[in-house]
Amino acid sequence: MFLKAGLLSLLLLLASRVLGVVRETALAAAFGNSGMADVVIVMVTLPDWLAGVLVSGALAYVLLPHWARESPAQQNATQKRLAKYLLWGSTLVASVMVASPGFLGALLVPGGSPSLQGSLNQAVVWSAIALPAAVLAGLWATRLQHERDFLGLYSANLVVNGVLIAALYFWSVRGSVTGYGAVPTLGIFLLVAVFLRLLWQGWRMRPLYQRSGLAVSSPAVSDPLPGWRIWMWAILGAGLPQTLPFLARTFASGAGEGALATFNYAWKLVELPLILAIQLVASLAFPAIAHAHGRRASTNNSQRAAMTAAVGGALVLAWTLACAAAAALLVGAPAIASLLFGWGRMQASALGQIAAWGSVGAWGLLPQALLAVALTVLATLGRMRFAVFAYAMALAVVLVVGVMGNRNGHQLMWALNAGFLVAACVAWGALGISSIRRWVPLKTLLAPFVVLVALAAMSRWLDLGGALPAEISMSKQIQALFECVVAALIVIASAWFAGPGLRQALRS
Repeated sequence: MFLKAGLLSLLLLLASRVLGVVRETALAAAFGNSGMADVVIVMVTLPDWLAGVLVSGALAYVLLPHWARESPAQQNATQKRLAKYLLWGSTLVASVMVASPGFLGALLVPGGSPSLQGSLNQAVVWSAIALPAAVLAGLWATRLQHERDFLGLYSANLVVNGVLIAALYFWSVRGSVTGYGAVPTLGIFLLVAVFLRLLWQGWRMRPLYQRSGLAVSSPAVSDPLPGWRIWMWAILGAGLPQTLPFLARTFASGAGEGALATFNYAWKLVELPLILAIQLVASLAFPAIAHAHGRRASTNNSQRAAMTAAVGGALVLAWTLACAAAAALLVGAPAIASLLFGWGRMQASALGQIAAWGSVGAWGLLPQALLAVALTVLATLGRMRFAVFAYAMALAVVLVVGVMGNRNGHQLMWALNAGFLVAACVAWGALGISSIRRWVPLKTLLAPFVVLVALAAMSRWLDLGGALPAEISMSKQIQALFECVVAALIVIASAWFAGPGLRQALRS
């Protein structure tokens, strides 16, 4: 189920995420970890984050099953009706943001200095202007997902990131060191990026309207939309996972100027393997798990074993990749931080913090692997309320840590790790002890974990990557990156030879 996935969609997803990291690299080169970097990060991420939390993720949960029962003409009618509601709602939210930029700026960047207040207010206004386009893009992306137009779906973000990278490069070359004038310049580029994304998505959807216009056998009146309870659980289920790192980043800003940017860069070290390995495995495993669950009504042992094989295979692969990525970060975080962010105006002390916080966040990949598979099973079983409860518990952990005044990035990374661990325990607990015994191959999971712990201890003992990133020469950096690859391969090899679980998962 993993090696047979569509190559085009995987490549586009990879390109989209990698380009997102390149955008952060360009941002670090242009502004380093200054207070202006905090402001720019908030401006360019806030529209898509709000759209994702409020509607984008929920749209997929609600509309994909709904559209499956409708004709193309009815789907267009539903989309048009929802677009009107979403544009009115997002315009109202944007108006509130424009009316209270000072309050929102202080809430989002509590560590910002008074000298940056004007720039922060402008950033909130530019984000508000871009919000309706971001919300509409979320709806259109859901339609492209329904039509399985992966080229239109994933390349839309390539458009946004490409424009923003060009803008950041332009500013790093020609902009002032103080960052004066950065917000209006990048705000214009942000609007260009989100509207170009809409133009691309609209162009990809042209055949849908032409096709539905030719269909006269079915009425264009859409079915009633699902009730508010379904929307509420969908919004919570999709929004809470995106809120966790955003909340931790906001708390980190309380430590002073630049702390938000530093934490954001450190989280990127964790986010890339999380999305490209762990969450991707869970997504690819979804059809196999759903198919196996659909056959469980029978008492046939072979059919019951299909669920065990599907869940166990996804768990082994996600866990192994999580351990491998964690090993790579623990062995070579300074070199990776230097490679990604050691450019332009980034300071050596900030690179050291990015590496240290990224190493802490690496341990959070393990509970997130368990959590991703558990949530996939809960979604298959139609028990998303437990998934919402799991993430609510994780959010409570981060909130308690932040409210108690722990604003250091190191502490907040451990808070995120603890939150993900609590969420994983809640999610697997909802599946029951008997399911855990059947589906979780403890012996197979133990081998990569033991090797990871051994590599982490050896790295600490040998002080691998102990120097600050700025002190690493090019040859040492290449050596450190090679050590990262070797550490990840050792972890994967331990799982490969520990039992047939990983080999079966890759072959299925």
